[in-house]
Amino acid sequence: GKRMFMEGAVKGPAFSTGKDIFSYFYPKFQNLKKEVFYCVALDVKNRLINEFRVSEGSLTSSNVHPREAFKNAIKESAASVIFVHNHPSGDTNPSRDDISITEKLVSAGETVGIKVLDHVIIGEGEYTSMLEKGYLTGR
Repeated sequence: GKRMFMEGAVKGPAFSTGKDIFSYFYPKFQNLKKEVFYCVALDVKNRLINEFRVSEGSLTSSNVHPREAFKNAIKESAASVIFVHNHPSGDTNPSRDDISITEKLVSAGETVGIKVLDHVIIGEGEYTSMLEKGYLTGR
């Protein structure tokens, strides 16, 4: 234990773009038939602390509640989070629900002091970053 403490904990990968998230999560989401929604908890240098499956839905939707989305990030003392989910249809265009939940999550993050850096939607071989598309404003 002492040796592990002296060497320090192994740090996870750092995420700075939607493409980074896509590269990390695409293999996990490939060929899934249901929508799954993850919270990626990050430290102050945007390195992965842990990833948490928040919900699993149907072919076209996944029910996400902000309380559940942030629960594990709060436990891990995350500095920020990135949300990521898949669209089994392959189309990564954000739905009205995707835009709405992103706004709710950003607001909840401000309340609990955890910054939402992005919400990435992964489809068949492509992704959409809500940040890159301008859906995350005031950042």
